Amino acid sequence: MSAADARTGTGLVAKAGHPRNPGMALDLDWVASVQANTSAIERRCATLGGRRSVKKEYQAAWLLKAISLIDLTTLSGDDTPARVQRLCAKARQPVRPDMLQALGLPGLTVGAVCVYHDMVETAVRALEGSGIPVAAVSTGFPAGLSPYKLRIAEIGESVRAGAQEIDIVISRRHVLTGNWQALYDEMAEMRAACGDAHVKAILATGELQTLRNVARASLVCMMAGADFIKTSTGKEAVNATLPVSLTMIRAIRDYQDRTGFKVGYKPAGGISKAKDALLYLALMKDELGHDWLQPDLFRIGASSLLGDIERQLEHHLTGHYSAGYRHALG
Repeated sequence: MSAADARTGTGLVAKAGHPRNPGMALDLDWVASVQANTSAIERRCATLGGRRSVKKEYQAAWLLKAISLIDLTTLSGDDTPARVQRLCAKARQPVRPDMLQALGLPGLTVGAVCVYHDMVETAVRALEGSGIPVAAVSTGFPAGLSPYKLRIAEIGESVRAGAQEIDIVISRRHVLTGNWQALYDEMAEMRAACGDAHVKAILATGELQTLRNVARASLVCMMAGADFIKTSTGKEAVNATLPVSLTMIRAIRDYQDRTGFKVGYKPAGGISKAKDALLYLALMKDELGHDWLQPDLFRIGASSLLGDIERQLEHHLTGHYSAGYRHALG
């Protein structure tokens, strides 16, 4: 993607040109063969910032692209309809209108809004006519330890309420004990319960102990039909990191090479600065290419990231950093 493409909005709208991942039979030999060289992965990630730095109008272009990929999120116990309505208003108008006009993208929106089930109907009403999908966290989020039948039923409730995407949490114990059949069966049933709604499998990578476990869990979830694989709930002690991301997106690349189907990726939790978003964009571009810089294959789960991006864009336009209150948040 060139800077000119990003500034004029080329490619900001999700393409529907690739078929949905149908999954495949569980291949335990393939799973067992998967390894992860932790030291090599960490070295690769450590060099990313120095080799992929962008400045001035190129940085502004990439930040505009990042906005189009954000799953704008509120997952707090004190969420109210008014808070969700404000978040949806921010999703519709993520940057001040005068700034977007100056940047040439007056119609820019975020990728989706992500909420708890109880707030799905509120978000759907607030986003009506915008084309912005609502994602609901489900299956006993964040721990995934509620009764299994209730977790499956929760997916159906969210779909009926209007959620077009379901972010489900896997049972971490299946990964930690190497019970790949159980993980596969669980993921496949959750995918089926989602129907036409796309499913994002949250691995909670900070609780999986090793990058090898992350790689194998990623592969099993894709075999079971996940449309996206996602790092974290945002509630773990360690959430999205570059080494975890590199591990997961290489699993996505291997899966596409083997099956021909593309699976999306969503880092979530701890991505709050514009410079961090740029690193994730660079990593995706390097490892998976231009197709994974579209909202149908890449999302960034975030709540405060948008505010920092907006400040950076104003600095690009004016040469000055503004106070946070100039950029209303959800």
